[in-house]
Amino acid sequence: MANLCIQQCLIVVLVVLGSLTTPSDCFHSDHDHHPKTTAALFTFGDSLFDPGNNNYINTTVDFQANFPPYGESFFKYPSGAFSDGRVIPDFIAQYANLPFLQPYLQIGSQYQLAYGTNFASGGAGALAETFAGFVIDLKKQLWYFNEAEKKLRSNLGNRRAERVVSNAVYLFCIGSNDYSTDSTNSSIFKSSTPEGYVAMVVGNITTVFKEIYKKGGRKFALMNVPAIGCIPAFRALNVAAGGNGECEEEYVALPKLHNALLSRELEQLQKQLKGFKYSYFDFFTVLNEIIDNPSKFGLEEAKTGCCGGGPYRGDHSCGGKTAIKKYDLCDNPQDYLFFDSTHPTQAANEQFAKLMWSGSTNLTGPYNIKSLFQLSY
Repeated sequence: MANLCIQQCLIVVLVVLGSLTTPSDCFHSDHDHHPKTTAALFTFGDSLFDPGNNNYINTTVDFQANFPPYGESFFKYPSGAFSDGRVIPDFIAQYANLPFLQPYLQIGSQYQLAYGTNFASGGAGALAETFAGFVIDLKKQLWYFNEAEKKLRSNLGNRRAERVVSNAVYLFCIGSNDYSTDSTNSSIFKSSTPEGYVAMVVGNITTVFKEIYKKGGRKFALMNVPAIGCIPAFRALNVAAGGNGECEEEYVALPKLHNALLSRELEQLQKQLKGFKYSYFDFFTVLNEIIDNPSKFGLEEAKTGCCGGGPYRGDHSCGGKTAIKKYDLCDNPQDYLFFDSTHPTQAANEQFAKLMWSGSTNLTGPYNIKSLFQLSY
């Protein structure tokens, strides 16, 4: 979630064709609960899922993470992912025995399409107006998926490409940036009721689901929107306004409205669209649980970021490349929930991915992602 948000997400799983060679940068799991898979993974979303697509677009440093100390816990260089290491889709691909999936805009990604790819862009929203001109919004990500589907047909032939698309899991994390301070100060927000604005955001998300369904996609996974008012950036805003670093309640209430409507709309899609299956991860609840009890999840610090400046290290200054140059960096990011003012650490991303992959239905339902991968169409 570039700039101010943690966001919702959905995965795409596509058929892996045995005739294709696995790239050398694969990493596979040999855990028993990670089955062999013949499906691919296609990812849509914001900075929680972006592996580096924003490296390849005309944007500003505020929407990029291609500089130190990003990436240092795993890649040992800044890959463009908004974390100290891997993001959630990287772990999901590992659990599914897929290769490491490159950013779609990276040269060479077209040779991996039978395994999937990642379209996510830091700062993206479901609305085209959210950070317009600086990010790849959800509608444009869908356009790239349609382009990738045409490439699959050209490379594999219609029948094999259709099998890839129908067996794929489509992973989404989108919506948080639509409720950032920039978005809620916009004319489109001010001219709507909160309920009307949320309906527009959710409507854009479900429209993309329906378009992928028309192409043959049947298996969808997504995260709901967390209480973004509780991330370090918003706690710092609370302090600046004279508070004690509490959550900013407006930015907790809007995600609640969003999640309630999204949940209802998904239930309707399952009734209306034959074969539509989905995994809905309650990111809102899980993030709040970690903030309240980080040690339960193997973490020590859940309110202050590892990298940044100001109260709670909530300034958008990690790496010193933005307007605010001063920042501090912790020595132990593996103990933190947040790496910078808005994004989780690799350690937290792994916790989220495990719950999404094989969590119980009270947090990840009606299917978890592992069970989606096991479905065949």
